[in-house]
Amino acid sequence: MRLAMIAFALGAALACAVAPLAAQSNAVKIGIDNFTFEPGKLTIKAGTTVTWTNRDDIPHTVAAKDRLFKSKVMDTDESYSFTFMTPGEYSYFCSLHPHMTGTIVVEAGGAAAQ
Repeated sequence: MRLAMIAFALGAALACAVAPLAAQSNAVKIGIDNFTFEPGKLTIKAGTTVTWTNRDDIPHTVAAKDRLFKSKVMDTDESYSFTFMTPGEYSYFCSLHPHMTGTIVVEAGGAAAQ
């Protein structure tokens, strides 16, 4: 009985350790700092969630040129996330500072790739 309890505990611990890794494989981060998106161009797989975080000391937004997505105005350390489901190329910019631009290339299926 004791061996079964130890095996169960180890299995549960392993499951908890592996689950966050699986969730992270479909998540990618883009930083906003010094009036730039970093990375400026990113290639991901469909189903990946991209999170932009404003690290600048002034507000910024993230807005798709095709209007597919648009964040609210983000102050320092605020974030915005969008999940890309359809393959294609998506250009975006900061609506407060239109010279700030970036591109997301979405490939068919699977986990994120940079």
